[in-house]
Amino acid sequence: MNALSKRLNRLPPYMFGKLKQLTHERRQQGIDVIDLGMGNPDRPTPQHIVDKLTEAAQEARHHRYSASRGIYNLRREVSWYYDRRFGVQIDPNHEAISVIGTKEGLSHLALALIDEGDLALVPNPTFPIHIYATVIAGGSVVSLPLREENQFVPSLDEISRDIWPRPKVLILSFPHNPTGAVVELAFFEEIVDFAKRNDIIVIHDLAYADIVFDGYKAPSFLQAKGAKEVGVEFISLSKSYNMAGWRCGFAVGNRDLIDALARIKGYYDYGIFAPVQVAAIMALRTDTEAVEANAETYRNRRDVLVEGLNRIGWKVQKPHATMFVWAPIPEPYRHMSSMDFAMKLLDEAEVCVSPGAGFGHNGEGYIRIALVENEDRIRQAVRQIRRALFK
Repeated sequence: MNALSKRLNRLPPYMFGKLKQLTHERRQQGIDVIDLGMGNPDRPTPQHIVDKLTEAAQEARHHRYSASRGIYNLRREVSWYYDRRFGVQIDPNHEAISVIGTKEGLSHLALALIDEGDLALVPNPTFPIHIYATVIAGGSVVSLPLREENQFVPSLDEISRDIWPRPKVLILSFPHNPTGAVVELAFFEEIVDFAKRNDIIVIHDLAYADIVFDGYKAPSFLQAKGAKEVGVEFISLSKSYNMAGWRCGFAVGNRDLIDALARIKGYYDYGIFAPVQVAAIMALRTDTEAVEANAETYRNRRDVLVEGLNRIGWKVQKPHATMFVWAPIPEPYRHMSSMDFAMKLLDEAEVCVSPGAGFGHNGEGYIRIALVENEDRIRQAVRQIRRALFK
């Protein structure tokens, strides 16, 4: 019996799920696999945020259904955050909405915007939901290749004017997962001009706004003049405040797009558990030193990993942002697919990484290493990789 929908049949097997399962099986066998595959923060949520959740959870009024848009005080807090952080004015009533993590928000926004046959421009490689939100909604993806010689930043000049139908949506994310690429505000100004000339909606995923190094500061897409006329931006508490499991993020920007997301979410959910939203207000009020200290932890891990890999003969560049290192497969193993190479590391080095092909076909030839273990474990991973690959 063929009970699966066409929508589900369009989705390939989730490559990262397979590696996660294999890692779990080896650990059950007593093998100490160092898991650098998933971007899952290993550090605890700051205690003052946990305390606020605990306090709010004691109030019976918070046990009822919440609202899909998010409680007003949280949307107001997000507006204040954008004002003080980026100098961007956000109307909490019409230009902000809470989402149950960026993956949920992006997926539902795609359902609200994309019809069967619509095209979305999406960088390749990229975070998988940027591709598959469009696919699930019934649309088709036009890949914007990200190349090392261009610092993994897309070239808008490569977009053919012959594409038909004309693309409806452009999805971006800088600082970029998986490559760690960064851009300056001038790039977003070009994007706004491109979107206006081509009548394209821009969706920007700013998940790594605070995980930045070496003096780099990540701009918001909404800082570009006219950005709110053409698009929205998603931000998340997952990485900045180690709140990945809390599933709390926001979309801000163009009021028509925010309203469209609110309309469809109204059918799908009743919003985030209210105590989580109250705690999220506390997170957004966290002083910058704590957030910068979190980024410093990732910077130290980055340095240990990249310097260690370079010492053993694996030439890798230091990213200026994110919690990942995007590494080309070492020369002696370039004949292998990224999945086969990841399996080799899992089997022979007992280190789990993500194959580049899992982020799109342009990710082939690379792997992504997540900085989600402490420095000693990362040093151990380098030693095990050296024994396996560079005997």
